[in-house]
Parts: sequence; C-alpha cells; structure tokens
Amino acid sequence: MLDLKPWYQSKTVWGALIAIAAPLLGRAGLEVGGAEQAEIADALTTLAGTVGGLLALYGRLTATKGVGG
Repeated sequence: MLDLKPWYQSKTVWGALIAIAAPLLGRAGLEVGGAEQAEIADALTTLAGTVGGLLALYGRLTATKGVGG
C-alpha cells in the first residue's frame, strides 16, 4: 500500500471500533447487527472525512503564517 490516509478515514478502523463496541452496546440493551455496523462505519468514515476537511480549511484560513518549504 503506497497511498496513505489518516486513520479516521479508514473503514477498516471504524469497522473494528464498531465491532469492539457492539458487544458492549448489547450488554447495555442495544443490539447492533452486521448490516447496522456497516452502515455506521460508512457514516462515521464520511463524517470523519468531512470534519477533517473542515478543520484543515479552518486552520488554513485562520493561520497567521504562510506555508513554505
């Protein structure tokens, strides 16, 4: 794998976190099935990418110094 991305944009990472959380949620009375886990992972990946992009844009717009080598 040569293309790198932040961890929060990885469906695998979100899927693993949800898979870890699902049994805990089940103990609390909230059942999360496989289809719901996939939907949640997709939604969180989209949300994380959006938030990351917005934070990057905000950071660039509010920066007091330019970007240089």
